Order: sequence, then C-alpha cells, then structure tokens
Amino acid sequence: MKLSVREMKQSDIEHFAQYWLNATDQYLLDMGVDTKKRPTKEQIEKLVNDQIGVPMEKRKAYFLTWLYDDEPIGCSNVNQIEYGKKAFMHLHIWRHSNRQRGIGTRLIKKSLPFYFKNLKLQELYCEPYALNPAPNKAMGKIGFTFIKQYLTVPGASNFEQMVNQWKLTKMEYESIMTKKKSR
Repeated sequence: MKLSVREMKQSDIEHFAQYWLNATDQYLLDMGVDTKKRPTKEQIEKLVNDQIGVPMEKRKAYFLTWLYDDEPIGCSNVNQIEYGKKAFMHLHIWRHSNRQRGIGTRLIKKSLPFYFKNLKLQELYCEPYALNPAPNKAMGKIGFTFIKQYLTVPGASNFEQMVNQWKLTKMEYESIMTKKKSR
C-alpha cells in the first residue's frame, strides 16, 4: 500500500464533487454538515478551480489530493488562510472502505509539509465536529494540541455545533517531521 499526497489537479475535482453529491444524509450529519447546505457540483468546481494556480500568498483555500496506490481516495484543504501565519485544515476520505484504518492519520502527516512550507505557516488549526471521533482521534495521535471545545457554525455547509479546536505550531510540526525521519 503506497500512500501519497499531491496538490489537487483539475482531474481530481470530479472525485471531490462526487464525494459530496453521493454522501448519505447520515454521513453528512455525522460530520456536522447541514444537509440543506450541501454544496452543488458547480459550487465545488468553482471553489477549487478558482484557487488552482493562484500564488500561495493570495490563496483563500489550498487543496490537496490523497492517493492510495496512485488512486485518489480523499483530500485535505485549508481555508481562512493568513499567509505566513495560520490556516484551518479540513479532512475527507471519500470511500467508507478506506475509513477507520489509520490511513487518514498517515495522509494528514504527509499533508503537513505542503501547508507549513508552501503557506509559510506558524500555526495550523483543525476544528472537527466534537461528535465525530475519527478526526479528533487523529489530531491527538499526530501531535496536535487540544485547545478548547466551543459552539460555532464552522463553515458555510455546517449547522451550529460543538467543535474541538486543535492546533499544531511550526515548532511542533518540525518536531513531528524530525521524529519521522529518525525512524
């Protein structure tokens, strides 16, 4: 099994769109998504296409594709980017058969260099739905620090919910990458 990460290409957008369009209402609810606010295919395509090729310092969002044996299986992206400072990360494994196998944790680690190096980040945040155990477990496992739990509407497609805020500083990121190389 070979896991890898690359910047999202136009050819990956259809996979990302189908993930949203084909997700069951229950899956979306478990992720904290308001099913009435599910993005359309056109909205997804525009969101990603509008950011491909934009200089890093001007990006509003930055999308990565996760690959398993060179086949796209998920993605990660950041938004609320303050270039050179901070961004907020989102995580999606597209097929149920690839979830809860530790793949996400490994792919998140492979995504970190893209975010820290390309966006010159000092801090990376992730705010998963508090009732969604998988991303919360992954954040702790990777080395993110739990900051707080609070009530918010975390994004345009979400309902009001409790989220767990996790943070990874550049220093913590560098420590994780050093440990990874020494293994």
